Amino acid sequence: MTAKEALAQLQKLGDEKLRAQNKKRGAGDNQFGVKHGDIRVLAKKIKTDHKLGLELWKTGNVEAQHLAALILDPKKLSTKELESLERTVSWSWVSDWLNNYIVDQHPEKESVREAWMNSYNVWLARAGWGLTGDRVADEPEGLDLSALLKRIEKEMKTSAPEVQWTMNSTLAKIGINHPEHRKRALAIGEKLGVYRDYPCSKGCTSPFAPIWINAMVKRQK
Repeated sequence: MTAKEALAQLQKLGDEKLRAQNKKRGAGDNQFGVKHGDIRVLAKKIKTDHKLGLELWKTGNVEAQHLAALILDPKKLSTKELESLERTVSWSWVSDWLNNYIVDQHPEKESVREAWMNSYNVWLARAGWGLTGDRVADEPEGLDLSALLKRIEKEMKTSAPEVQWTMNSTLAKIGINHPEHRKRALAIGEKLGVYRDYPCSKGCTSPFAPIWINAMVKRQK
């Protein structure tokens, strides 16, 4: 399949109502409004196609970049290429797909994690904090959790919304997975109030760190 053919298929799957909803959530004009499930079905048909994935990513189209995140081969990307993809993310949802399906599977992700956390580029910083949150939960050895909490307390309130999301996730994961730091994590969440009034659908857990932490700890018991 060529990039032109893939774009044509995505366009056919587009829905104007979803496109309008995406715009309200922060997506630009370069999108068709395709359901994520339909993108996944198309990706299964294509399977891994690294060359096509790179071509689709360069279009800047939201759905094309979502599709690219599913068909690219992380092992074929250098860290420089990986950073280039991050810098050209078109929307936060695209960022999350790239981070979940490509960055998180990249063999050199730890080598870029800290540098990205400190980047002024919001997409790199979002990814860096996302990787840090994963380490907090899965491989905390070598991390200074007290220092992370201190930095979150100082920076999260005024961070860009794109970065705030994964920084908040890191805060919650510290509180959930490390009882010795839970009291401080809860206090920081209450003090900053980030996502306190975040609208949530019935049955979903609020991203407000104190609610999130307490809900997950309760489930663990």
